[in-house]
Amino acid sequence: MAFSPVGAATACGVSLMALTAATTVHAQSGQEDAAESAANASRPEIIVTATKRNESLREIAGSVSAVTAEEFQELNAQDLSDYITRVPGVVFNNYQPGVSEVVIRGVASTTYHEANQATTGYYLNEVPLIEPGFPLVIPDVDTFDLERVEVLRGPQGTLFGSSSLGGAINYVARQADTTRLEAGFEGILSSTRRAGEASYGIKGMVNVPIVRDRLAVRLVALERYDAGYLDNVGTGVDGSNDLRVRGLRGSLAWTPTDTTTVSILSMYQEYDLDDQTYVVFNDDPETFERNTNVPEYQKTDFQLHSLRLEQDLGFATLSALGSYVRKESDLAFDDSIFVGIDPRTGTPQLSGSTGKSETKYGELRLTSIDGGAFEWLVGANYTKLDAEGTGFAYIEGIGDYIDANPGEFGGQPSSEIAPDDFIQRTVDSNEVQEIALFGEASYTFADVLKLTAGGRVFEYRSSPRLQYLPNADLIPPFDYQPGEKKESGFIPKVSLTYTPNDTLMVYALYSEGFRIGGTNVYAAASGAPLNFDSDSTANYEIGLRITGAQERVTIDLTAYHMDWKNIQVRLFTPVDFDAYTTNGGGADIDGIEAAINVRPVDFINLSTSVSYNDARLSQMLPDSFAPGGGYAAGTRLPGAAELTVANQIEFDFSDAPMRPRIAFAHRYLSEAPVAFGNTLEKGDYHIIDLNASAEVAQGLELGVFVKNLTDTYGVLNAPFGFAGSVTRPRTIGASLRFNFD
Repeated sequence: MAFSPVGAATACGVSLMALTAATTVHAQSGQEDAAESAANASRPEIIVTATKRNESLREIAGSVSAVTAEEFQELNAQDLSDYITRVPGVVFNNYQPGVSEVVIRGVASTTYHEANQATTGYYLNEVPLIEPGFPLVIPDVDTFDLERVEVLRGPQGTLFGSSSLGGAINYVARQADTTRLEAGFEGILSSTRRAGEASYGIKGMVNVPIVRDRLAVRLVALERYDAGYLDNVGTGVDGSNDLRVRGLRGSLAWTPTDTTTVSILSMYQEYDLDDQTYVVFNDDPETFERNTNVPEYQKTDFQLHSLRLEQDLGFATLSALGSYVRKESDLAFDDSIFVGIDPRTGTPQLSGSTGKSETKYGELRLTSIDGGAFEWLVGANYTKLDAEGTGFAYIEGIGDYIDANPGEFGGQPSSEIAPDDFIQRTVDSNEVQEIALFGEASYTFADVLKLTAGGRVFEYRSSPRLQYLPNADLIPPFDYQPGEKKESGFIPKVSLTYTPNDTLMVYALYSEGFRIGGTNVYAAASGAPLNFDSDSTANYEIGLRITGAQERVTIDLTAYHMDWKNIQVRLFTPVDFDAYTTNGGGADIDGIEAAINVRPVDFINLSTSVSYNDARLSQMLPDSFAPGGGYAAGTRLPGAAELTVANQIEFDFSDAPMRPRIAFAHRYLSEAPVAFGNTLEKGDYHIIDLNASAEVAQGLELGVFVKNLTDTYGVLNAPFGFAGSVTRPRTIGASLRFNFD
């Protein structure tokens, strides 16, 4: 099914308003006083670390966007769902808090979460948040006291390593400031239609210089409660999917000399979900109901501790980074949605898993001083993962049934095949080590032409183990230990940039991404293959960056082609819907991205981003459980919407009393299949948000907002076709922010 002509026309029509305004500004700019216009209209330059050096956002040979702290406040953004889809080329598989995945340029095999590494890499101040294996938690870092979030579109394998097939997300948290005393507070209260109680957020920050210009500490604490809006008719709980998020973050900065900086960053964040966020569609096209026998809870948390040294050596900067990340997960599901009530006991089959992982990371690099014709970067990193998990299926009363009917179970007692009514048990573990060398070098010819080339040499060693214990289904138990697996390779990157003046930049880029292979953990008895191999992406990209009318207009245009090889695809077995990963086929992804920002007058700002993405299989994808044995070339990748649009018009009267501001934000997502071989689609909806604020006292801002103003119902994902997550109904709220410095 093609995307909706009406929806596409509406979305593109709004976007073209910004382009028309851009043309008008160009035409009128010559009539203005250039110096005064530049002073009034210019925006602060955004410096990002997408290339592992501080670099202006608009000078990077690649597709990079940055969502700043100011934008978080303007959008009343709390988590990824509030802002990430406003970035060109990005779709968010908003499934469950703590495991939802950002998909960049359509590189995904499911609208669920991948069964191995994600296709997008996640980082916090360059510290990897995704382990080289199945991620127990995909941290959705709360926006409070973040400086910005950098979104790198396109493969990032050279500098960032595995798991960046489509791109990478780098959260940049504010660190301790040795120069000033600072404090901040944010309070949010809101009400969502269908939710039986209010949602709230309480967040605070304090920054204290202990020794001015030498030593400082910064502390952040937060709690956010998002009231549930789904009704579980089975448990009789309305608004069952309540979510509580708690977090702590601390930073210490020490500058013993003018050329040495030592920083420590630690954080903890937990997600406590009372009941899962999916609904069962049945025959109701707009349902907010789910039906389980017990609450399907999910508890996840992660902690991060890092130490960083920055030393100015005169000819280069030495950066040394070490980190430790620990994650834990505990969740439960009611399998009766798939297999019904067990007829032997009259009770539902429940399943769940627990797991934890520990990742140690170290990086050492030298970066040349900025400003010369020849610039270079060289580094090495080491990663070590230790992960373990358990999976189980449980039927209350099955032990008594087994002992009363031994003939059905080969005479084996329940104490062996179903201890404590656990009919199935798996134990898995994995140890992964990676060592890599990476680097880039660039040379600028005649101040206008810049050639950059880089590469990454890596080696992975992994030692997986999977145990399938004695079980009530009498499937032969096994202990799978394939021994150490080794994988190595080289990831290249090359770009050419032409910058004839301050208003124009054109670039061409080739980059690659990769993802290591692994072992299927969650489908041990399904007959699926136990192992799967690595996959990779190759990206060909050209881009145009225009800055005009004394910085009142910026235009970014990008065209790309990506080749995804030996896809790791997440599939499901029939009946019980066990997930497993296998390799097969390839995909071609072609797209165009445009981002336009226009300030026609000082108090009005228009922005739009439009992305067209055609992501389809380039060859047959085998699936032994599917009709015809697989999915034909030309099949759209799950969740790969052809058209995404985000628009915003903002009125900012910063020179008026109380500095009032009001903004309308719109986004559109065209339809896309939710899974291979499924007719249900996600998307084809418009979301409109309203945000307004005023400064009621010095440093004190009062805001009001409406999210999903038109109360639009939309499918966010549905990996099984008959069940999935839906958009949050209309939410009305107010915020109070205080900043002292």
